[in-house]
Amino acid sequence: MNKERILEEAVTFVKSELGADSSGHDFWHAYRVSELAGRIARAESADEFVCRLTGLIHDVADEKLNDSEESGLMKVRSWLERQQVEFGIIETMMEIIQTMSFKGGGQPPVRTMEGKIVQDADRLDAIGAIGIARTFAYSGKAGQLIYDPNLKPREEINKESYRKGKSTAVNHFYEKLLKLKDMMNTPSAQALAEERHQFMLTYLERFYQEWELK
Repeated sequence: MNKERILEEAVTFVKSELGADSSGHDFWHAYRVSELAGRIARAESADEFVCRLTGLIHDVADEKLNDSEESGLMKVRSWLERQQVEFGIIETMMEIIQTMSFKGGGQPPVRTMEGKIVQDADRLDAIGAIGIARTFAYSGKAGQLIYDPNLKPREEINKESYRKGKSTAVNHFYEKLLKLKDMMNTPSAQALAEERHQFMLTYLERFYQEWELK
């Protein structure tokens, strides 16, 4: 199994699948998650190949970007099999992809260290400056307002309401982004998350000042 060839093929695959995405789930998101996952894997002595490859292809299976979660997962599994990735690695990766998403919270914890690392990398890309940019990109794509002071953040969210309920870009900070710092699995990710979390708090403070014309 030629790992570098598979990673190169994965880049081509993800560009073909997500290259035109404008919701914040594009190739460059996948690239950043892969690079972050590789960095954390080295620090945490985990399988760097599994972390990098899963980081690259994780959103190809995303139910938001496919007809269904099942069809997205089958697309990923079929591609991995065509690349002759070892069966055990495929099973590990498929488990990670199916359990790493936020989906409103309340998901069962990921089981493997590699899963924890890819989940951390994906969540790190959801916070900080890039996380803010991705939030507004996705909200625009989903037809949500930037902010409505009369529409309060939802306190109780399940998978269905998280995907389809009415919200705003700013509410998304409270419904998800500001929760992620305390949900990081690894010490490496926790250290990176702290600064990104503080940046979001600073941004929100400035947002409200400008909204109120101060």
